Amino acid sequence: MQLVKKILKYLGVILLIPATYFIVALLCSYIPVTPKTSSVEQNKSIYLATNGIHLEIIIPKTEIDSLLLNGLRYSEQTQFLSFGWGDKTYYTKAAKSMDFTNVNRFQAALLNSPSLMHVTRHNNAQGHWMEIKMTTTQLIQIQTYIKESFFHDTDRHKTMVPETSYGSMDNFYEANGSYNCFNTCNTWVNTGFKKSDLKACLWTPFDFGLLRIHKK
Repeated sequence: MQLVKKILKYLGVILLIPATYFIVALLCSYIPVTPKTSSVEQNKSIYLATNGIHLEIIIPKTEIDSLLLNGLRYSEQTQFLSFGWGDKTYYTKAAKSMDFTNVNRFQAALLNSPSLMHVTRHNNAQGHWMEIKMTTTQLIQIQTYIKESFFHDTDRHKTMVPETSYGSMDNFYEANGSYNCFNTCNTWVNTGFKKSDLKACLWTPFDFGLLRIHKK
């Protein structure tokens, strides 16, 4: 009987950890971080998009800084580039249609795993994109944040991962930073918004937090 009680006690502790994480993440996702008020006209736009789990930042190619654009694949038909950041193992296995195992999930959630930048080319705007209005200064800030997320070699070149993509319109690049349950793909976007003085969540590993705040 004592053994059963001990097992139930340890099981309860184990279950309490993810439950606490989820509750804290949910609460923080609903706490907005409001930027400083500004009288400057918000005459620039970027976009937010989600695949249901993962947020990406989309910027018109004509607005992209040359240093950010340098080293990225695009064509004359490309009108927009979307940027995402995430776990390297997940990205590469998903891109190659390989199984993302429970071991991979454990490593991604609890360990500091390597990351990649995901860049997708778009020839046209998509109806599900959410427009985010901003000032010129905020546009510069968000692009600086994205630039700093790319890993650059000693010659300041971006490093593309060969033979890894979801199709003909995207590529992966080596990134800075480590992925874990406190620093997810959506946390990366949210942090970029906070650093760019845009409306953001206090903290969120989910996609719906930012989408909800910017629907207002």
